[in-house]
Amino acid sequence: MSTFPECHGIIPARYESSRFPGKPLAEILGKPMFRHVHERAAMCPQLKSVTLATDDERIFKAAEAHGVPVIMTASSHRSGTDRVLEAARILGLDNDAVVVNIQGDEPALEPAMLTELLEPFSIPGVRVATLATSMGREEAESPDRVKVVMAHDGRALYFSRAMVPFDRDEKVHGYLLHIGLYAFRMEALERFGQLDPSPLEQRERLEQLRLLEDGIDIYVTETKHACHGVDRPSDLETVKHILENT
Repeated sequence: MSTFPECHGIIPARYESSRFPGKPLAEILGKPMFRHVHERAAMCPQLKSVTLATDDERIFKAAEAHGVPVIMTASSHRSGTDRVLEAARILGLDNDAVVVNIQGDEPALEPAMLTELLEPFSIPGVRVATLATSMGREEAESPDRVKVVMAHDGRALYFSRAMVPFDRDEKVHGYLLHIGLYAFRMEALERFGQLDPSPLEQRERLEQLRLLEDGIDIYVTETKHACHGVDRPSDLETVKHILENT
């Protein structure tokens, strides 16, 4: 019987943002956003640690002041995944450990989603996992809503901004919306960092396709929970309402 791997959460938090500069420091109910994310993630019983990874001195100092474990990373990273990789290396995580990339703009994160995300790692050989939830056709028509198609065993077959699967006979009424939470075995995260952006990734502008094109399976768990990310200042009122009622 296999043992469940050691799991660690890392929250990438950068100051620069075209739509919302300084977003991790935005105050919500008296606390900065990053602290809400950290507190919610730390409620997941499978996570041995949860660490903030930033490239900004203001966020670093604020995290220290709030007692949130924090690591300073380079400012040159192209994506949050690259920042998570550097932080995982600094933490000295084993190759078999699981690293969860926790979005830093999810202050109303449901901890149960992290538990669901980690479920596939009870199966030996699983290297990467993510989440999806059902959505209707009208929502799926937006290219901003990334669709995922999966096999019977939970492996992702493809991710796309297009309407997949194509509904030739107009009998398909539902689609799977990809939720951008990822968990990686450390060795798979290292492999991701070694790969150049792939042709399909560049065409769809979806970095997870880099893994599929390299032959790395991504296992998808369906969830009934929803994400409530903060993309712009106007989203703060929505998450305030959610936090006040949970």
